[in-house]
Amino acid sequence: MARKSPRSRRRPTPPSSLPKSRRSRATPGARAGRTRLSDRHAKGAAPPAKRRRVEAAPAAKKRASRRRARFTDPSSERVAAILAILEKLYPEATTALDFETPLQLLIATILSAQCTDERVNRVTPALFARYPDAAAFAQADRAELEALIKPTGFFRNKTRSIMTCCADIVAKHGGEVPRTLEALTALHGVGRKTANVVLGNAFGTPGLVVDTHVGRVSRRLALTDQLDPVKVEFALMEVVPKAQWSIFSHWLILHGRRICVARKPRCSICPLLPHCPRVGVVTSA
Repeated sequence: MARKSPRSRRRPTPPSSLPKSRRSRATPGARAGRTRLSDRHAKGAAPPAKRRRVEAAPAAKKRASRRRARFTDPSSERVAAILAILEKLYPEATTALDFETPLQLLIATILSAQCTDERVNRVTPALFARYPDAAAFAQADRAELEALIKPTGFFRNKTRSIMTCCADIVAKHGGEVPRTLEALTALHGVGRKTANVVLGNAFGTPGLVVDTHVGRVSRRLALTDQLDPVKVEFALMEVVPKAQWSIFSHWLILHGRRICVARKPRCSICPLLPHCPRVGVVTSA
């Protein structure tokens, strides 16, 4: 008689009386334990792609929408109140550039691009002593002129603008700086901002100068919602009296340097706060 193997002599395991638990199969390609997409939709949850698009909205777009939503056309009463406060706040407002003639102011304004007025004022005394008129600038030695204005930055471009501009003044205007906006902007290297500086401070002709400070402060005051300097200029011309165009620019420049600074304006000490909607201001001191 053949002997049974040890494996065959084992007693069979009795069947369990407890019911077997059924485990749900995962969706193909998904890990076990994850809730299926259809179940999430059934519970009212937003689709993942849609939620990611909302979270990834750029901050600049949010700021722009906030600026547009809060801007309203300025009333004449609010503008008059702002002008009265600025006049009392900055009675000494004038250009910070040192000059004696319209040509000197024109040259100093060209040099002030991307440079502080204080640094320009340190450079111009020796510059004006070396080149007393437009003809001298037009015939200057390029290397010598570059060396004199180098501390103001971008000296090669500024040298080219000064020499070409002065050559135009000599050839077209007899060596005298023209007195109209059209003639000034026709000169090489002279834009509306530079022309308005010369008109308002050298000739007494009203002109709105729109630099970084003027654009920023006027938008926060809701005097305009434009971003382009030329469009800001034309928008302010409609709300500010013409007689105050030049002085208004000086007021906003001083206010933008001292109180309504770019990163964190000092709204708590600003006299204009009751009349300022603070368009675009997120944090302030």
